[in-house]
Amino acid sequence: MALDAKILEILVDPLTKAPLLYDRDHAELISIESALAYPVRDDIPVMIEEEARKLSVDEVDAWRKRKG
Repeated sequence: MALDAKILEILVDPLTKAPLLYDRDHAELISIESALAYPVRDDIPVMIEEEARKLSVDEVDAWRKRKG
């Protein structure tokens, strides 16, 4: 699965308007600010809070380190 880089540049967290990080391995868009992982299904980002997975503190910390 490939998410177009231009789409990733445009999409933001609907709750915080913060940028998102793409987790290709789990097909999720990660919001560090809201600690949510939005699913990508059939190459379509599902940007609905109720569909998102809550990230653990450890996951958020790991993504912060990855982001730099």
